Amino acid sequence: MEGQGMIQSEDSIVDDRFKVFQALDCPNLKRTKEKWYTAVPPTCQCYSKLSPADYFSRTMVESLPDSITIGIINVAVGGCDIRLFDKDIYQDYDSTYKENWFTSKVEAYGWNPYQYLINLAKLAQQDGVIKGILLHQGETNTGQTAWPSYVKKIYGDMLTDLSLSADSVPILAGEVLSVEGNCCSGMNPIINKLPEVIPTAYVISSSGCTGQDQAHFDSAGYRELGRRYALQMLSLMGY
Repeated sequence: MEGQGMIQSEDSIVDDRFKVFQALDCPNLKRTKEKWYTAVPPTCQCYSKLSPADYFSRTMVESLPDSITIGIINVAVGGCDIRLFDKDIYQDYDSTYKENWFTSKVEAYGWNPYQYLINLAKLAQQDGVIKGILLHQGETNTGQTAWPSYVKKIYGDMLTDLSLSADSVPILAGEVLSVEGNCCSGMNPIINKLPEVIPTAYVISSSGCTGQDQAHFDSAGYRELGRRYALQMLSLMGY
């Protein structure tokens, strides 16, 4: 969920109870990796844009007691095959696109985004408790009916490597853009099969979320999708 929404003035107003565990050194943002910052976007890469994670966390903060801080770790590679995050076969997918716009992102994560994410998460566990995993991916795997099994493998590895239990750490997966004329809404029926293979998976509808092109939500669409992720998580938490 790297995100492609334009960051607008309203997005720069962020409650300091919403934190991001910085994944990369970003001199332009005055942020150093492996440190917590108030999560003014971008929250993924140094020059990325608005993603569902932004308004997921804002909505969580608005709805939870003042004593609770929400932190995110955002490691994402736009355009990747989901198997780039499979720790056993990721090297087969680290150059899915040969162009520099793609390989430079993978390289920034040490050519192994999964392990990079796990390393960050272990550090973050020293400060807080992991409560859930957010997934927004699917366009590159459109039509691949095995996608739920790919996700199951990665989710299981994450739980094992971080000593987590599925019962207390659900995975929330969002549908891709579903407006008329889009490229990839045919993936959504496959995404919706995820709970059939992962009982602790929940699918977030993209119905009515607006887009800016054939593949990406616009800023309003990302905000709405992020809020829907939060509403699902809040419901699971009993709010």
